[in-house]
Amino acid sequence: MAQVTITPEFHIVLPEDTREALKIRPGEKWEVFHFDNQIHLVRVLPMREMRGFLKGLDTSTFERDPDRL
Repeated sequence: MAQVTITPEFHIVLPEDTREALKIRPGEKWEVFHFDNQIHLVRVLPMREMRGFLKGLDTSTFERDPDRL
């Protein structure tokens, strides 16, 4: 597991192996949020790239409002 150091300007540099594995490129947008004392990063994708990303999701495991069945 790699470690990063936070600079006085609160910047971090992602390790090269992480950047390559996730194909991170300069200029990409990422959402940052914290939960349970952790920082999470989620890549922001254009809506066109989101099409079909939930294909095959079993919706029977979710409770749905009667008017949405």
